[in-house]
Order: sequence, then C-alpha cells, then structure tokens
Amino acid sequence: MQEFFVENFTPFSAFLGGTLIGLAATLLLWLNGRMAGVSGIMHRLLNSPKSEWLWRFNFLIGLVLGALLFNWFNPGFFTPRSDYPYWLLAVGGFLVGFGTRMGSGCTSGHGICGIANGSLRSITATLIFMISGVVTVYCIRHIVGVGA
Repeated sequence: MQEFFVENFTPFSAFLGGTLIGLAATLLLWLNGRMAGVSGIMHRLLNSPKSEWLWRFNFLIGLVLGALLFNWFNPGFFTPRSDYPYWLLAVGGFLVGFGTRMGSGCTSGHGICGIANGSLRSITATLIFMISGVVTVYCIRHIVGVGA
C-alpha cells in the first residue's frame, strides 16, 4: 500500500485561504453587486462595455498578482509537478474548460457563491465537480499510471 503525504497542509493555512476567498467573494458582491464566478468574469471580459471591463480585468489581475506575491514571499511553498506529459495537461485543460461551459460555471461560482446562496443547481454542480475529480485522479493514477 502506497502512502500519500500532503506536505504543506495545515488547518490554519486552509482556514486562512478559505477565509480570504470568502472575503473576496463577499466584497465583490457587496461593493459591485456581482458574483465571484471566475469563468464567467473571464468569459465576459472581452465582450463587455468599458465600465464592466475594468472591474473584471482588475479582479482577474488581482488573482494572478496575489498568487505571484504569495510565491514571492514564500519561495518553495509550492513546487509544480513536472512528471506529467504535456498532452495530458492539455487534455485536462480542455476538459476543465468544457465542463465549465457545460456546467454553466466553475468551482468558484458554484462551489463558493452558489452554495452560499443555497442554489440547488450549484450544490448539484459542485457534487459533480468533486465526483469527477475523484474519478479522474483514480483513473490517471491507477489506470493510466501517471503521477502514482
């Protein structure tokens, strides 16, 4: 039996990360009247009026800058895996995009904002995301044999 370790997980970091995500989603709703569904924000970025474009652009840039700043102040905290073939990463990216369109939203929109609003559609979508993730990891690791 193989053991798997999560090297950097602590309950505090998980709590802090979840709190910051919830705070960002709440502030966007309170200050802008918008849900923090990242795929919807990105999708509508290119075909929206300038007043809509600016907040969407700033939100997405903030996501990227936040990750870069975290990595800057915590070097080595996150080391990307390099043992996955590029074709598998490309297929995975395509399937995530396809699922986001098919599910009318992503994990941030459904999993954070939708569940907080008690949306049955979002609860269902999040359950499907989670089940799909578990099945995918099992298939990639144990059937395909990559990343095991």
